Amino acid sequence: MSLLANVLLHTRGDFFRRLVSIAIPISLQMLMLSSRGLVDVLMLGQLGEEEIAAVGVAARATFVSTIMLVGMSAGGALLSAQFWGAGDREGVRGSTALTWLMSMIFALFTVVLFVVFPSEIMATTTDSETVNKLGSQYLVITSFSMCAIACVNSMSVGLRAIHKPGISTFFSGIGIISNVILNWILIFGKLGFPALGIQGAALATLLSGAIEVGCLYGYIYSKKHLLAFGLTDLRNVLELSNVIRFLKLSLPTTFNFLAWSGGLFVYHAIMGQTGVQGLAALSVMTPVESISLSLLIGLSNAAAVLIGNQLGAKQYEAVYYQALGVISANFITAVFMSGLLYLAQIPILNSFSALTGETRALVEKFILILSLGIILRSIPMVAIVGVLRAGGDVRYCLGQDLVAQWLIGIPIAAVAAMYFNADPEWIYLLFLSEEVVKWIGCFFRVRSKKWMRNLIGS
Repeated sequence: MSLLANVLLHTRGDFFRRLVSIAIPISLQMLMLSSRGLVDVLMLGQLGEEEIAAVGVAARATFVSTIMLVGMSAGGALLSAQFWGAGDREGVRGSTALTWLMSMIFALFTVVLFVVFPSEIMATTTDSETVNKLGSQYLVITSFSMCAIACVNSMSVGLRAIHKPGISTFFSGIGIISNVILNWILIFGKLGFPALGIQGAALATLLSGAIEVGCLYGYIYSKKHLLAFGLTDLRNVLELSNVIRFLKLSLPTTFNFLAWSGGLFVYHAIMGQTGVQGLAALSVMTPVESISLSLLIGLSNAAAVLIGNQLGAKQYEAVYYQALGVISANFITAVFMSGLLYLAQIPILNSFSALTGETRALVEKFILILSLGIILRSIPMVAIVGVLRAGGDVRYCLGQDLVAQWLIGIPIAAVAAMYFNADPEWIYLLFLSEEVVKWIGCFFRVRSKKWMRNLIGS
């Protein structure tokens, strides 16, 4: 049979229906999670620039911690998906319990770091004493929300593995609504409460996180859900072999995410070399890019669940052709999203009414480049997140990302900015050079089938 015939054979039936049903809730949840910081910025924007700067700087620290928490849960996500594919329900619950425990340990370490050294952390990115003081207040309070993120994320990866991501998405919606309402009350002093400003925003973030955790875990345990783990499950998974297996999968991904988020910061610094307009245009593109890529990220994470299920069931022939199928689906979706972004650029630009004419013209060029970038990123994204990591190929993914971003993408863009004084749009285009490298690496790695590994030994 031809390659196309095999792909169609192994993806027919309800495969793509399951892919989409898992992808959409994940995409919505990612949009809601990213909107929390945006809500704080928009509401604090009514108070002053120093408050905006303070929450922006503090958000960088919490963003890095959140990214590392997501990386820490990667091992649990891979194991849970394969346990579910193998029909091992106890393994799924035990994996969720271990993910929760390891995530909470890391979250508590982050809390201690942020509470003890808030001013020092703020000082790494700002010289303003006022911004440092305000940001430190925000950071100390919101640091405790890391525990809520650990609880929600560890349960979310388990729910995705058993094809029930909509549950965590629903309760994330409750968390977002709570955050908006509490922000309105605590920042501006409504309903008889004192106006707390940036401290109110921090308290709203903390309390809304607690509400989300309470509702999610209350539902899981009241329904006696499969993932409602207890002390017995925690004791059972705390064997050295289980912890080592978990860390072997999670630590490379954690470091991978840390290096990636650091690379994003460096890209911003490089764009800053071109002037204020380039940096302003890049700041505008950040939320646009997040929204544009959300569906592709959702599809990639959904692919990781289904591919992991098949690897757990040792369906190796089917999983290879299904991997090719989801890669093709992500590419087609990216072409559609790219065209949609290009057609929607006028209303997008109009929503940023404060832009000067020159900056607006630059953003128009950036949108055209991002339209190309969405297509370029589609293949590496699903190949890395949805295919290679599903088989535990985390070290290859780490190595490829480090080479593509830190040894190729960043140096090329830096040289163009600092030595050739390239225009901002050319710098933005050069940011995509790492994606070209990943296309090549992902193509050969997926074809090699070396990533097709059963991680649970069943």
